[in-house]
Amino acid sequence: MFDYSSVTPESLRAEVTRTIEASDALIDEAVAAPRTWRDTMGPLRKAASLGTKIQGPLFLAHAHPDPAVRAVCWELDEEFSKWAIGVGFRRDLYHALKELDASGLHLDAEDRRLLEFELRDLRRDGHELEDTARAELRELKERLSELDIKFKGNLAEFQDWLVVTPDDLAGLPQHFIDGLAPGEEPGTRKISMDYPDVFPVLDQATSREVREALLRKFYNRAGEENRPLLEEAVGIRLRMAELFDLPTWAHYRLEERMAGRPEAVFEFWDGLIPALTEKARDELAAMQDLLTELGHDDVVRRWDVRFLDNLQRKNDYGVDQDQVSEYFELDAVLFGMFELTGSVFGLSYALVPDAPSWHDDAVLYSVSDRETGEIIGHFYADLFPREGKYGHAAAWPILAGHDPGSGWVKPLTAFLCNFPKPTADRPSLLKHSDVETLFHEFGHVLHMTLTRSRHPRFSGASTEWDFVEAPSQIMEHWTWQPEVLARFARHYRTREPIPTELVEQLVAARDLNVGITALRQVTYGKLDMGLHAVNAVPDITRVEAEAEAYSLVPAVDDVQFSSSFGHLFGYDASYYGYMWAEVFGDDMFSVFEEKGLTNPEVGLRYRREVLEPNGTKDAADLLRTFLGREPNNEAFLAHKGIGRT
Repeated sequence: MFDYSSVTPESLRAEVTRTIEASDALIDEAVAAPRTWRDTMGPLRKAASLGTKIQGPLFLAHAHPDPAVRAVCWELDEEFSKWAIGVGFRRDLYHALKELDASGLHLDAEDRRLLEFELRDLRRDGHELEDTARAELRELKERLSELDIKFKGNLAEFQDWLVVTPDDLAGLPQHFIDGLAPGEEPGTRKISMDYPDVFPVLDQATSREVREALLRKFYNRAGEENRPLLEEAVGIRLRMAELFDLPTWAHYRLEERMAGRPEAVFEFWDGLIPALTEKARDELAAMQDLLTELGHDDVVRRWDVRFLDNLQRKNDYGVDQDQVSEYFELDAVLFGMFELTGSVFGLSYALVPDAPSWHDDAVLYSVSDRETGEIIGHFYADLFPREGKYGHAAAWPILAGHDPGSGWVKPLTAFLCNFPKPTADRPSLLKHSDVETLFHEFGHVLHMTLTRSRHPRFSGASTEWDFVEAPSQIMEHWTWQPEVLARFARHYRTREPIPTELVEQLVAARDLNVGITALRQVTYGKLDMGLHAVNAVPDITRVEAEAEAYSLVPAVDDVQFSSSFGHLFGYDASYYGYMWAEVFGDDMFSVFEEKGLTNPEVGLRYRREVLEPNGTKDAADLLRTFLGREPNNEAFLAHKGIGRT
C-alpha cells in the first residue's frame, strides 16, 4: 500500500515520472508484439494497472494538509492527464488493436467488451478523422484537461468568509457559534464557505439579511477566476462535437451513457416535471404563507428555502434538527451503518490500526466477506473539515480492484465528508441530512470495494455515468426506516434510544417539500444541458436564468453560480444523471420494500447482480436482472408522495 504519511512534492514527481516511463515501455511492447491477446493485451493490462495505482497519490490534491503537496498534485494531475490523452492519440496503438480485433479472437464476454470499449475510446479520440481534425482534437482535449484542473483547483483552494456579530447569529445554537472562527473585531465571528458553516446558517439564522449575504458569497466562490475558464470549456466542447459532425457536446458525451442521446434526457424530464411542479407550487404556497407570518412582504427567495423548510419541520412535525442530531453521534452512526450493510450484504469491517494516512482524521478500514473471512478491500474515511480539504462529500477509487494478469489487486477507496468536528465536551453530532450524506457516500465505497471486474476499465464505479449514483441513492432509503434507526440512534449523553415519536415525526416529514427539492435537481440539470445540448456557445447568464425558472424560486441576481458549480467539469452534459440514477435506485429499493427492508437474501443478490459486476455489463442489463422486469419511475414518484392511493 502506498505510504500516504510520508509524501513530499519530490516523491510525488518521481512516482508520476516512473509511472509514465514504465507505462510507455509497456505500450511500446504491446504495439511491437504478435497479435495475440496475451502478447498485445498483457502489457496493456499492466499499463492500466500502473495507471490506476497512480490515482492514489494524485488524490491527495483533495485531502493533504500541506498546500505545497496539494499544489504539486494538481500540477501532476494535469501532467498525467495530458500523457493519458497522448496515449489515446497513438496511431500505432490504434492499428495494433484494430489488427487484434480483426484476428478472429475467441474471447469471453468481459475481454470482448474491453476490446470493444478500447476501440470505441480510440474512435472518440479521432482516429477515424482526417489528420488535421485529429490534431486539432488533441489540442482541444489537452486544453480542456487544463481547464478542468484549474477550475476544480480554484474551488478547492478558494477562501472567503462572512464576518458577523452575535446579533447576526440569532437562531443558531451556542455550540455552533462557539465553533466559528473569531473575526478581527472583538465579538465577531467568521462564517467560512465550508458546508458545516454555511448550511446551519441557511437553516437556522433568523436574520434574512445574513442568509442572503452568505448565500451570495457562497454562489460567487471563485467566480471571477472560473467564469472565463467555464466559457472557454463550453466552446471547446462544442468544437469537439463539431469535429465529429455531431450537433452538440451532449450528443458526443451521451454516447457513453445509459441515456444515449440528449433527447432521451428531455423525455425523461417530461415524464416527471409536470407532477413535480404541481407539488412544488403547493409547497411554495405554504412557504409563502409562513414567510408572510414572519412579517416579510417579499416572495420566497433562494436564501429563505432552507430556513422555511427547517421551520416547517419544527412547527408542523415537531422535528428540531438540533434535537435530532443529539441522537446521531457519528461513531454510533458509523457502527450502525457497518452493522446494517454487514448483515444485508454479507460483510465485516475492521479498523486497521496505525495505517499510514495523510492526516490523523483519515482512518483506514478493511472490508471482509462475512462467510469466508477473506479481506475484499480497504477504504479510508476522512470525515471532518480542515483548510484546503475538499469542501463537500465524495468518494474516490484511489486503487481500483483488478487483475493485471499477476493476481487480484484489492481495491482501496477514500471517502471525504465535512461533518462537525468533535470538541472537548461534545462529540460529532449529525443532522439527519448528514446521516443521509454518510450513507450515500458509503454506497460509492461499497460499489468500488465489491467490484469483481478483472479490468480497471470496468472496475468499481466505472459504469455508465448516469447510473453511478444509483447504488448511493438506494443507500439513503435505509436512513428513513424506523427499524434501522432504532439499531443505532442513541442520545449521546443518556444513551437512551431515539424516541419512537421522534422517529415517526422525522419520517412523517420526509415528504415535506420534496417537489421543491426535486425541481432544484432539475434546475441544475437544465443549466448543464442549457450549456451543452445547444449548437452554439450560449450566454451563461441567460442559461442560468432559464434554468432557475424550473425551480419556481426567483434566481439570485448578480452572482456567478455556474463558476462555483464544480459538476460542470466531470458531470458536464451528465448532471441529469443524479435524478436519473435516483429513479433507478428507488426502483431497486422497491425490491427490498417488497421482500424485506434488511433481507440478506435480497442484499446478497443485489451485491452479486449489481455491485460486483460494475461496468462489465450495461447498467440497463444489471437493472433488468435484479428487478426481473423493465425499470420504471413508479417507485420514485411514490417516494415523492405523488401517485399514492
